[in-house]
Amino acid sequence: MASEIWTEKYRPKNFEEVVGQEGIIKRIKSLTNSLNIPHLLFAGPAGTGKSTLALIVVKELFGENWKENYLELNASDERGINIVREKVKDFARTKSLGKVPFKVIFLDEADALTPEAQQALRRTMENYATTCRFVMSCNYSSKIIDPIQSRCAIFRFRLLEKKDVKKVIERISEKEKLEIDDDAIESVYEGSEGDCRRSVNLLQSLAAISPKINQELVKTIISDFKPKEVRVVLDYALSGDFENAKGKLLDLMLKESLSGQDIVKSIQKEIWNLTIEPELKVKLTEKTGEVEFRIVEGSDPFVQLQALVASFVLAGLGK
Repeated sequence: MASEIWTEKYRPKNFEEVVGQEGIIKRIKSLTNSLNIPHLLFAGPAGTGKSTLALIVVKELFGENWKENYLELNASDERGINIVREKVKDFARTKSLGKVPFKVIFLDEADALTPEAQQALRRTMENYATTCRFVMSCNYSSKIIDPIQSRCAIFRFRLLEKKDVKKVIERISEKEKLEIDDDAIESVYEGSEGDCRRSVNLLQSLAAISPKINQELVKTIISDFKPKEVRVVLDYALSGDFENAKGKLLDLMLKESLSGQDIVKSIQKEIWNLTIEPELKVKLTEKTGEVEFRIVEGSDPFVQLQALVASFVLAGLGK
């Protein structure tokens, strides 16, 4: 089996190979074909094709000379004002090679740039608009200052649907001579939650174990609660049995080695499968969100999870 990473090996080479995001692809393709693009801002979750699409745009614009006219920076690694003053400005002020009159700078994870760096970037975008175009990707566009957003055409990416991830998995399976059944594809999609990169990485891990992939094999790789195990914890809690609910939760935490955030997310998904009143589901979802926030802020995960289980106990008792 090849040692290369499949996410790079099977990265789409042109617009036709990109799955999902059909509306965005159509508009970006029209701009690219005109050989003139504005500054672009790609916003959305990880693994939805933002970086891939930026690379395709550059290759379509410049052809064989794309490397000489393209600068890629990861803003999470180089996020200070000096990166804008030095690398970005030095590249932006030079003339492009070829028939396209501008170069392209791609800033990945632009929402990690400091406010000072974003202000410096704003001026650079103004001063070198004739010789350079910026393509920025971020998870949260709200973290990009308004003056930059107003200078960009904003494209919002969404998580891929199951049919889109299925196309990618089937395409790779055919080339790698893998046998994967529909239930396994379903489990891979659920484990990746619409993140195509995570799906492909998971598929490569599965292929390293066996060329015949079924649902059970997928479950051995995905580190996640089984819904029925979460349901046992919640059923104990809603019946008023706090001690058994807490014990089962601790037992699962130790066996599965999951973080508090993973457990909260698993519980949140299962809430909507419970046979309780919709109003109660809303209240428990709100409580789940509060606990998740506290864990992210640094609170002790087990203490917070016990508090969450206690909320289910009180809900079951009608309090």
